[in-house]
Amino acid sequence: MRNYILILIFFFISCTQKQHPKIIVLQPLGSFKTEQAKEVYHKIQTINPNVVLRANIPFPESAFYEPRNRYRADSIIKTIKNNIGTDSVIIGLSNRDISVTKEKTKDWGVMGLGYHPGKSCVVSDFRLSKQNKSAQFYKVVLHELGHTEGLPHCAVKNCLMRDAEGKNHLDEETDFCFKCKKHLIGKGWKLNNLAS
Repeated sequence: MRNYILILIFFFISCTQKQHPKIIVLQPLGSFKTEQAKEVYHKIQTINPNVVLRANIPFPESAFYEPRNRYRADSIIKTIKNNIGTDSVIIGLSNRDISVTKEKTKDWGVMGLGYHPGKSCVVSDFRLSKQNKSAQFYKVVLHELGHTEGLPHCAVKNCLMRDAEGKNHLDEETDFCFKCKKHLIGKGWKLNNLAS
């Protein structure tokens, strides 16, 4: 009986401790600018010091969708997920337009896509506002990384996990809502240092 109680206490303590954050691998795709990738790298370091910036690689050839001259986001994340360790998540950084199949629309343009949950995601700045592209891009990065940590879309209008629904609401999104933030802090994110 005593051993049983000790096991329960150990289980409770291990369940209540925060997890260590995954290593975040930033993977620039195509001609994504080095300065832009470094900016994302430094911002991510404020929420997770375990971040790696890789050299640019070409887009996967299988991801190119010739009729619209853009890349399939689902093909990109399927390809890049195989290039990391078990304790990592990879995010592709793109300047090119990306798309997915959404309901009856075969080729729907998106700002990002991520496994929910999973090990990879991709973001693009192609559809972002020119005036504050850098701030909007970082919000999309956080949104897609949130999906990889298991967060669904959120109904709170100013939450970074809000569903874009085919529009750009990023300027209205200011932070993760309480529920989403609590989930990510439990995954080891340091969100009191969140930089926008």
